[in-house]
Amino acid sequence: MHLIILGAPGSGKGTQAVRIKERYGLAHISTGDILRAEVAAGSELGRRAKAVMDAGQLVGDDIVLAMVGKRLAQPDCVRGWILDGFPRTRAQAEGLGRLLAGADLDVDLGLLIQVQPEEVIRRLSGRRVNRASGRIYSREELIHLADATGEIPAAGAAPEGGDFYQRDDDKADTIRDRLAVYEEQTRPVIDYYENHDKVVRIDGAQPMERVTDAIFSILRDRFGSRESA
Repeated sequence: MHLIILGAPGSGKGTQAVRIKERYGLAHISTGDILRAEVAAGSELGRRAKAVMDAGQLVGDDIVLAMVGKRLAQPDCVRGWILDGFPRTRAQAEGLGRLLAGADLDVDLGLLIQVQPEEVIRRLSGRRVNRASGRIYSREELIHLADATGEIPAAGAAPEGGDFYQRDDDKADTIRDRLAVYEEQTRPVIDYYENHDKVVRIDGAQPMERVTDAIFSILRDRFGSRESA
């Protein structure tokens, strides 16, 4: 089972990717994680990527695709994998296709979690980070922790203690910019996989558990029962 998961920031695709991994025993592959691991390991790819980032530039598709190819060759990918946050552009999607074709593989299915922009803004602008643990709390979790004075809990309200702060990229204006970039870059990726009849759309405005149930139902219909032991 070879999957990609698509969706705007705040759509919940990371959470759902982890649940798919746990249910089906797939390798959960995030290009951000790969990049950090290669840089930390000081590999040739990591050094090349670090040089680009230190120069204030974006890491090119050639480096990213090489990292993805290296990751997909690892033993835990034999059972299958789910790509989270990649491909981000049509050029990356086409490059991934060529990479997989060399190993006689292909993307089986793209899961597109759809959430309206207003809901994305509501979700992300309501998040806060706990300074003690670095854990991100959702709006709903914060409301649960808050007292009668307001939405943001007092310092020490969380089990790990610490106060809460809002990341700059979770502010409403920044979220709108991120959504505009997502729409510009990722729409061609969606079109690319739809042209190959490989996209299914899931209503991401549902409660998280219902989104998970919908995804599992789709995977059962497409692939049968392949849950990990």
